[in-house]
Amino acid sequence: MISDDNDLPFWRGGWLNRLVARPDFQSWASWFPIIRRQARSDGAALFDIVQGFVQSQVLMALVELKVFQRLKAGPLSAKDLGHTLDISTDRMHVILQAGAALGLLKRKKNNRFVLARKGAALMGVPGLEAMIRHHRAFYDDLRDPVNLLRGPTETELSKFWPYVFGSDVPAPEALIYSDLMAQSQRLVAEDTLRAVSFKDAFHILDVGGGTGAFLEAVGVAAPKIHMTLFDLPPVVSDAEDRFARVGMTNRVNIVPGSFFNDAFPEGPDTISLVRVLYDHADDTVNALLAKVYAALPVGGRLIISEPMGGGTRPERAGDVYFALYTMAMQTGRTRSSEEISNFLSDAGFEEIAVVKSARPYITQVIIATRTN
Repeated sequence: MISDDNDLPFWRGGWLNRLVARPDFQSWASWFPIIRRQARSDGAALFDIVQGFVQSQVLMALVELKVFQRLKAGPLSAKDLGHTLDISTDRMHVILQAGAALGLLKRKKNNRFVLARKGAALMGVPGLEAMIRHHRAFYDDLRDPVNLLRGPTETELSKFWPYVFGSDVPAPEALIYSDLMAQSQRLVAEDTLRAVSFKDAFHILDVGGGTGAFLEAVGVAAPKIHMTLFDLPPVVSDAEDRFARVGMTNRVNIVPGSFFNDAFPEGPDTISLVRVLYDHADDTVNALLAKVYAALPVGGRLIISEPMGGGTRPERAGDVYFALYTMAMQTGRTRSSEEISNFLSDAGFEEIAVVKSARPYITQVIIATRTN
């Protein structure tokens, strides 16, 4: 097997990369018995990266056409679906065949298609289809990735998420992105609550908590805890209905405000920042963590939950998807757990624990305690 020696000094490893980069070597390696398996595996992996955007667009088409929902009722042919969706049978067959190749659908012997396990799983993830549709804006920004790296004056995502700049947000726009955040928050809450115990917590303040999706999950897990929701006025306006529906109105204090300018509500022994830090630049994060530290009593805890980069061991979710997404937002960035821990130390926190996550592509958790 050919090992990856990109991190070796030039005189030790550079020769191998120069050799592998030669077309004649690749041609030879594809059939030479000892190394052909590795060479073919590398080639297939590279092609998978090359066709990645096409795969995502196949998924987009299946979602937009509501193919998963239509197949949930039973098998259908390309002709059946094409007639319903005003798409020719041959073209409908292409997208269904592509969905089957990606493991989202299955093609039966009678040329009908059914849901595969992954397609069914997609329907079971709250907010995933809404996020896939939302990716239209992200894809517009990635159309010219070199331009994105050079820093355009405006991007589609920066227009979609104006709150990260501390701007006033009109209520209709706030409703759109708040709904998108709330739909995806369920899985984040599940994984966060698996990592954090609220058994001894008395009062939690959720900063930037949107319409209260995370606090609702906390309230279910910890029936005696008092909760405060703190976010922009047009964002928290829908939180009252949420808590009323689940019978938590008397346990939740909703406080409109901006952590850029307004003081935090008093009294929490626990503060949560769920998918907040990676939306913002370093100076904002430093100021926010210092403000959180000052608001906590001795023994109080800060819970940070968000996707993170891999640091010295790069990984796909944080260092590919979320890194480029936050770049397109024009203000935030994904950080490794080590980077965030350093920010926490600078803010005054001494007891910092990074909790291993079962699904790091959804979220990772850091718990910091104020000890003095």
